[in-house]
Amino acid sequence: MGGTLDSLPFIDGPAIAERVSMRAAIDAIGRVLRAGHDPDADPPRGVVDVSHGQLLLMPSELGGWVGQKLATVAPGNPARGLERIQALYVLIDAETLAPVALLDGTELTSLRTPAVSAAALEVVAAPDAASLVVFGTGPQGVRHVEAMRAIRPIDRVRFVGRDPDRARRAVAGAAGPGLDVAVGTTADVADADLVVCATTARDPLFDGALVPDHAAIVAVGSHEPAARELPGDLLGRADVIVESTRVALREAGDVILAIGEGRLSADELIPMSALFDGSPVPSGRHVVVKTCGMGWQDLAIAPLALGEGSTG
Repeated sequence: MGGTLDSLPFIDGPAIAERVSMRAAIDAIGRVLRAGHDPDADPPRGVVDVSHGQLLLMPSELGGWVGQKLATVAPGNPARGLERIQALYVLIDAETLAPVALLDGTELTSLRTPAVSAAALEVVAAPDAASLVVFGTGPQGVRHVEAMRAIRPIDRVRFVGRDPDRARRAVAGAAGPGLDVAVGTTADVADADLVVCATTARDPLFDGALVPDHAAIVAVGSHEPAARELPGDLLGRADVIVESTRVALREAGDVILAIGEGRLSADELIPMSALFDGSPVPSGRHVVVKTCGMGWQDLAIAPLALGEGSTG
């Protein structure tokens, strides 16, 4: 398996979108965790600061595959009409370490991040959740609508963002039959069953007192320890699910800052893998899912673009 670099197939974004549905991506994440993968054992992400952003190096190994993503984070790109996160992905045979394919890592990221959110919420969110509020009007906000609709009967969506034009474009991008989708405000949180935060915010996006008792909240916008989208008091009264305790305590500002304020303790964190290993499912409190993104998540999905099926 594998070949010379000049003969490697390149699987572009449209091909990934055609071959890998959101439902298939969600199932792939759950399948890897049910098979016993421990995210805490995943290789750490490398983060390199450069003049206009960051380079992220994200390796992983699952079953017969090794994968390496090179992602760039350029905060100034949305103002240029470019995506904030761009990436290339190399899929590698685990035995020979021969590269097998190059993938559009930007599309892979825009698929796997909401798939991870949905895999967790499919287990813990209210089965009849129908109202969704999305903070963030970029690709992740729009794709999270697709992901939430794959797991719950969502019929109402409100996008909240700083730029009215971008918010209107997000509404158009998420529009679909039978879906009431519009630009909203933070006040819409009070009527939400699900809340998704996919922004570059460094401070809380809304007052935690607005969140209904039954609601589930996802925060995916940051991997920086000093940035947060959620208020600490909300995490303090919630069951907090993280993709990896190690990663959360290193990168998840929402978690780190809440712990620093004395509102949350590290031993209260629930690893996402516990949702898939037969452990009791959290209930009776708010649910917060905080993710930063990990290499195993990309690798769980990438082989699907080859028609190979996920590992695990």
